[in-house]
Amino acid sequence: MNNLAVPRDADPVDALIRSIRIPPRPSLLADLQRELSAADPSPAAIGRIIASDVGMSGALLKLANSPFYGSTRKAKSIDQAILFLGINQVAALMTGLLARQAIPSDSAALAAFWDLSTRRAQAMVFLSRRLRIGAPDVAHTFGLFCDTGVALLLNRFPGYAATFEAACLEPQCRVTDIEDERHSTNHAAVGCLLARNWGLSSDVSVAILHHHDYSVIDDAATDDAVRSLVALALLAERSLQAYQGHAVSLEWEKGGERACAYLGLSDDEITDLLDNLHDCFSH
Repeated sequence: MNNLAVPRDADPVDALIRSIRIPPRPSLLADLQRELSAADPSPAAIGRIIASDVGMSGALLKLANSPFYGSTRKAKSIDQAILFLGINQVAALMTGLLARQAIPSDSAALAAFWDLSTRRAQAMVFLSRRLRIGAPDVAHTFGLFCDTGVALLLNRFPGYAATFEAACLEPQCRVTDIEDERHSTNHAAVGCLLARNWGLSSDVSVAILHHHDYSVIDDAATDDAVRSLVALALLAERSLQAYQGHAVSLEWEKGGERACAYLGLSDDEITDLLDNLHDCFSH
């Protein structure tokens, strides 16, 4: 890790965090969040905000018509997408598109990262709807943002790609422990910081911070919304590993038993969910 020139009495961890370039919240997202926080959000106003960016509008329509989002009808306009999916799901999709724009895929590693993150977000929506746990739009946002710290750390540390690869192959230690040991920070902490700076919900930011700490699933003092997101993320991870042809998911080995117990799912139910998700990924 490069040495940072900081005052002698400064906290080196704080200095390190400040040295990581956290993209500012896009103005389009701020406008969306402002309208969504109104006492009676206006679908028409949200449609106008989204339609102000032609490129984003086209990308949003393509995403909205994916089979993962539950509508059997094809939206031909932003207004139709809002009508079919609801303002919260459309806003979640838009937030994801803005994140990808703010952290561009200017390398093969980042392009692969965004492809995987998009599939994870889709899996989270599918699982939230199928199991009727939490709000699908919140699950989508968490699924997309939980690993954004990876993209930011790839840009910060030349050796981070090797660190993350090694951490993901560690059968026992937490991924974040390996990152902390080598870089004095980890992608969960950085992702949490980004989520807070972008005004995402506290449930999402806290779940991002703890999404590799599976003991949180058993912690009754933690909000159920956070525990559910972490448990669903383990299911999503297992489905992604299976889709990529991996027989074993190390993260599932670490926390799958806890997730199943918390979600009240049997082995047969897990198998059915994974089969259905694989079918969706294949279309």
